[in-house]
Amino acid sequence: MNYGTIKKNDIANGSGVRVSLFVSGCTHHCPGCFNEEAWDFCFGNPFTEKTAGEILDALSPDYIDGLTLLGGEPFEPENQMALVPFLEKVRERYPQKTLWCYTGYTLETDLLRDSRARCGYTDRMLSMIDVLVDGRFVEALKDISLPFRGSSNQRIIDLKATLECGSVKLLEMGNGRI
Repeated sequence: MNYGTIKKNDIANGSGVRVSLFVSGCTHHCPGCFNEEAWDFCFGNPFTEKTAGEILDALSPDYIDGLTLLGGEPFEPENQMALVPFLEKVRERYPQKTLWCYTGYTLETDLLRDSRARCGYTDRMLSMIDVLVDGRFVEALKDISLPFRGSSNQRIIDLKATLECGSVKLLEMGNGRI
């Protein structure tokens, strides 16, 4: 797996201050995508043990709330294969930190059922994610006033609660739902 960028103090891609990993490779090719260069699976740099260590170290300060995965597309099967062992290390070292993941796939139709994205790593990856922002970016539904998403069709899912009860539970932040 390759990655395009690591942001060590990101406040735009999830609640609080986060470390964000932008993986390379995406087959969605959404018109108006903010990160079109990351569609290429060869874009950026190889994700190595050194890269993993750098991210693990960046997560250590108390003011860092967690890790966010973006892309490209974290749920491309070849990315899942590389991310799952890394996320297991993150969860082992930082069980109190939250893990957010952005995906163009939809939870119910693409990640929980047979699809191009679903593979032998999908359930393990989903089990480690706290918040899933799902759905393709739709330029006609773009709304810059929405927190933590680019278009109004995208959902911010409390994935732990969703997997526990079997129906989608949107994340509640502040006094109301996002």
